[in-house]
Amino acid sequence: MVNDKEIAAKTAELLLQIKAIKLQPSDPFTWASGIKSPIYCDNRITLSFPPIRTFLREQLADLISDQFGRPDVIAGVATGAIAHGILVAQYLNLPFVYVRPEAKKHGRQNQIEGNFEKDQHVVVVEDLISTGGSSLKAVEALRAAGANVRGMVALFTYDFEESRNAFKSADVPFFTLSDYPHLLDHARESGFISQKENQILSKWRSNPKEWNPKP
Repeated sequence: MVNDKEIAAKTAELLLQIKAIKLQPSDPFTWASGIKSPIYCDNRITLSFPPIRTFLREQLADLISDQFGRPDVIAGVATGAIAHGILVAQYLNLPFVYVRPEAKKHGRQNQIEGNFEKDQHVVVVEDLISTGGSSLKAVEALRAAGANVRGMVALFTYDFEESRNAFKSADVPFFTLSDYPHLLDHARESGFISQKENQILSKWRSNPKEWNPKP
């Protein structure tokens, strides 16, 4: 859920500007799942641009404060959100931990790296929410370890109905700086995409698994 339309538009503008988000309706990408997609999002690219990195850090921190107050700990989802989570935790002067997709097979066999106490309030930072599966696995791991997960913030979401339903079922409030609908609005209004391309991109989100890039 986007909290501020102006921030959503500005975030979309910046992500497109540095090609952290690429839109290619006529030459779609193939995700690891096999899904054909006219969009590719790699928010790690933002880390290479200090002014944009700072903007995102501050907006995520403000979003956390506005929606969840001051948590005890910030948690990042490995690997994409570790850096952004650290930036936010540093800005808020809070402890930081990160959550692996699964426990290590060796050493201390940790899934959660860092230190926090049982019942502490945790807000999770994510870089991208697609179906919500990997994001919610991190929440499950934190809850299993005794954390009180207040919710999640993220840079961007595709805003699939599947992900909204998954977060609702898991009782995890989440807020993002921008999302797919605001991205398309900005891209269309700024002339980044044509009306025809906007229609193709809109159709993809309604049913990405069955989407056909050919007319």
